[in-house]
Amino acid sequence: FHEWGGTVIDTAPMYRASEQVLGGLMAELGIRDDLFVATKVDVEDSAAVHEQIRNSQKMLQTEDFELQQVHNVRYWQTSVPVLREWREKGLVKYIGISTSRESQYEELEKAMTTEKMDFVQINYSLEQRTSAERLLPLAADLGMAVILNRTFGGGRIFEAVGDQPIPEWAAEELGISSWAQFLLKYALSHPAVTLAIPGMTKVRHVDDNFGAAHEPMPNAAQRQKMEAFYDAL
Repeated sequence: FHEWGGTVIDTAPMYRASEQVLGGLMAELGIRDDLFVATKVDVEDSAAVHEQIRNSQKMLQTEDFELQQVHNVRYWQTSVPVLREWREKGLVKYIGISTSRESQYEELEKAMTTEKMDFVQINYSLEQRTSAERLLPLAADLGMAVILNRTFGGGRIFEAVGDQPIPEWAAEELGISSWAQFLLKYALSHPAVTLAIPGMTKVRHVDDNFGAAHEPMPNAAQRQKMEAFYDAL
């Protein structure tokens, strides 16, 4: 990931041993300064939020963070003021809020319009486009950077396409050579989107996903073709 030029690492205390593992790897490889480290908080009272951030410092072996997010819109009313304190101290560069669930969109919209935040993280894919109806345009209007999660949706498209080849027009016009790249290029090409954080568990997935980071990206007409293709599966 680092060798290919990847920079954004998104984790959270609730992702099992993720913070500890990443902290050890960053220290061992000596690459902390090359990375944009994002993590999250999800506890109720202010004191607990402070403690959770301090524990993330220990686990990730870093004094500061590029981004701290309120996880799954939980306790945002008490968490955002604490994150703002850390930002004012210079230990957090940006603050944000995240969700991967459509059921939380109403509360997320309330938080976005109530608190001034830098980032929003949300699920968006060919399979789940609801966030593009209101929330992605709202983020653009508010000047919020957008991190996408679940860009492969629930993975149904991989089962639906099976072994069939990539459409010729996608390969010729967009340089797409895999279904993962098809999905990632669609998601990343939304005009409100800043970046995506597809989960990767194998080296070949890292190599494949980075293929979606290169131009050309789909234009509006090509995005419509991708949607029509998916909807016909």
